[in-house]
Amino acid sequence: MLFSGFLMTRLTKLARLPNVTAYILAGILIGPYVLNLVPQRIIDGTDFLSDIALAFIAFSTGEFFKLDILKRNGMKVVWITILEAVLASVFIFILTYFVLRLDLAFSIVLAALASATAPASTMMTIRQTGAKGDFVDTLLQVVALDDVVGLVLYSVAISIALASLSGASGFSFETLGKPVVLGSLFGLSMKLLMPQKRSKDNKLIISVALLFAFCGVCALLDLSPLLGCMMMGTVYTNIADDDKLFKQLNYFSPPILLLFFVRSGMSFQLDALVSSSGNLDGVPLLVIGVSYFLVRILGKYAGAWLGCRLVKKDRLVRNYLGLALIPQAGVAIGLAALGARTLGGTMGSDLQTIILASSVLYELIGPGCAKLALYLSRSYSTKLEDVAVV
Repeated sequence: MLFSGFLMTRLTKLARLPNVTAYILAGILIGPYVLNLVPQRIIDGTDFLSDIALAFIAFSTGEFFKLDILKRNGMKVVWITILEAVLASVFIFILTYFVLRLDLAFSIVLAALASATAPASTMMTIRQTGAKGDFVDTLLQVVALDDVVGLVLYSVAISIALASLSGASGFSFETLGKPVVLGSLFGLSMKLLMPQKRSKDNKLIISVALLFAFCGVCALLDLSPLLGCMMMGTVYTNIADDDKLFKQLNYFSPPILLLFFVRSGMSFQLDALVSSSGNLDGVPLLVIGVSYFLVRILGKYAGAWLGCRLVKKDRLVRNYLGLALIPQAGVAIGLAALGARTLGGTMGSDLQTIILASSVLYELIGPGCAKLALYLSRSYSTKLEDVAVV
């Protein structure tokens, strides 16, 4: 799994595609539908990888919730982020529940997943072009907060979905409250166990041990580890004032994330997407997938435009921000894996199939759209006199 993921990045690098695309394609290639190199029992037995990968992703998201930075940026970015994330979800919910007449549980979880954006390909494009300015600053801040909104929306959606499937009434705030309180306690424990004099190696051991322990506690209490891990990162970054740990974890996590994405590729039900029998509530999966792909783009663009209009952002930022928010990968794939396990059965596997298929497409067109948005917003130039002093 590790070697196939690495080797595939050598090919996708030539096409300037993100690593996530390479990992998913590698998983499809070595999975049961193509070469069948990995037994099904191994794929089933590594189910816990989604929890661990998401714990790392959610914990590192907490770093962006530093109170002094949020105060400095003001509420403008928060409003833009909420509008672009929520509007994408609303558009998808209207499509799936009211137009395609799909099950409420499936519709609301798929709608929540539509809010997440993948920062990796956007950041890579910014680095490659050397773009700078208000558009780039706004984009980076929105992308950082975007996954936070996505995690909260997913946590609410999965509670409503489970309530509708079990016939229980409504949504309980307890499902959001418990992980937040637990995560805060674990974040506090992390600070207490890691004074300044603690060596870098031991800091890494303690932080990984606490993340694993938190996932285990959440599994025992039947809670989602996402909000808790994010809260853990938020509490730690605000009371410890130490960003070195986040950098260290970012160096440590790539093999874990690679295994998770390759495994996601192996779980990808290729036949269900294209076969005539593969449908959900009488609607072919291909139709749901293509509709999701197009409507999410509309929702993201409309939300970003509306948010920028509301906070009176410059015309160039307003018109092109939505274009740069198209990529979707890491968090959405992780949440889809979690959702597939929670919803179970055909509904769960169909959810994962749609997200994986659309993520590959988004990652193929995402970097190009991000580059176009940066160019049209005049964040970088291809003219020599704009780059160097004449």
